[in-house]
Amino acid sequence: MTKIEIVKEVSKSTGIEGNTVMAVVEGFMTAVKGSMAKGENVYLRGFGTFEVKTRKAKTGRNITKNTTVVIPEHKVPTFKPCPDFKSQVK
Repeated sequence: MTKIEIVKEVSKSTGIEGNTVMAVVEGFMTAVKGSMAKGENVYLRGFGTFEVKTRKAKTGRNITKNTTVVIPEHKVPTFKPCPDFKSQVK
């Protein structure tokens, strides 16, 4: 499902104009990205948690040059669904 499809679905089910729904969806995504960029987790009760996790530094290999490369510690965004969400998907 794409963002446009989500906007159409919400617009159809709520009767709110598509442009308004698009603005809300864009605002939501901006707020989540902004919080995660600051290192804050986003908790949505009944849906799940957007978390910022730290990956440890590790050694990788560049197979084309046959050399080892150190991959530094870095942060990655993750999503952990709530138990109700998991059970609906199963």
